[in-house]
Amino acid sequence: MEMNTTCNESVATCPPVNASDTDDQLTPAMAEVVSILVPILFGIIIVIGLIGNALVVVVVSANAQMRSTTNLLIINLAVADLLFIIFCVPFTASDYILTYWPFGDVWCSVVQYLIVVTAYASVYTLVLMTVDRFLAVVYPIKSMSVRTERHAVMAIAVLWVLIVTSAVPVYYSHGERHYIFKDEEHIVCVFLDHEYQWAVFQISFFVTSYVLPLALICGLYLGILLRLWRGVAPGGRVSAESRRGKRRVTRMVVVVVATFAICWCPIQLILVLKSLNRYDISAGGIIAQIVSHVLAYMNSCVNPILYAYLSENFRKAFSKVIYCWTPPPTVGPARSHAAATGAHDPAEGTKTTKTNGNNDFL
Repeated sequence: MEMNTTCNESVATCPPVNASDTDDQLTPAMAEVVSILVPILFGIIIVIGLIGNALVVVVVSANAQMRSTTNLLIINLAVADLLFIIFCVPFTASDYILTYWPFGDVWCSVVQYLIVVTAYASVYTLVLMTVDRFLAVVYPIKSMSVRTERHAVMAIAVLWVLIVTSAVPVYYSHGERHYIFKDEEHIVCVFLDHEYQWAVFQISFFVTSYVLPLALICGLYLGILLRLWRGVAPGGRVSAESRRGKRRVTRMVVVVVATFAICWCPIQLILVLKSLNRYDISAGGIIAQIVSHVLAYMNSCVNPILYAYLSENFRKAFSKVIYCWTPPPTVGPARSHAAATGAHDPAEGTKTTKTNGNNDFL
């Protein structure tokens, strides 16, 4: 692709693999399949991700019994995933269809900035969730004064402030550039600095958004495994029910973290290789990058599915919300009278006990 400036791919758009790349490297039939299939796949990710993560926010916010420290962090992860789906997935999908960036210079900077912010927010929320699990398992009694809703909210607020401020350079390092393709001038959203600086940026992003947080998570889980291997933690005995609850929550967090690591590994490695000019831009390489992008973005919509699969409380809460959104069935006179008078069947009662955030409700 002939260009009057170097096109450095960043976290999402340069474009990552845009229509001009597919035209150059893929056969016409393959390029047509990509231009149709990729937007469909990304559209499915957007729909499932928006509905699923919105459900997570609604059910935890509306259910006082579910407001544990872990579930507050799950809300934060859902919010980060929602923002990622809104500000990343549609614009990456457009790169597979268009040969240019049509959204303007300011929006180019905003999108790249928000992509980095939401990516960091997601992975470091997983770190906080692992810290919460570490404290709950290794120091179950001593950590009760730390693992509260108030402290969880404070940790989330500090996390967002640090990420939002530290990512500001990303905004100023991206913008529009012009290039020539097939004798026509086009516009791309790119990393504006020199190529070696782009490599430094991409490697730094890989280390700080993938390697470092996963290393922290692995270290914390090693501590958890050692404590479980040795038996009862210091600070007193805990009930069998509490231990079962902690195991369920810990298992779910492990699955969510492992899913993140698997989904994001291919695209992270590809972007690092491309920044070092070590990635083969062939038909196979383009297909591999497309699959890697889809896999990475799927991570933002699979977490609610994992919660529903691994947590009975989440399954019940999801079912309750979905049931409330569906039209009520026709009821008989006796049932109608009960509804009108406010009579309540004890068998249908639900707990609304407010928790202090230490419970391992999931």
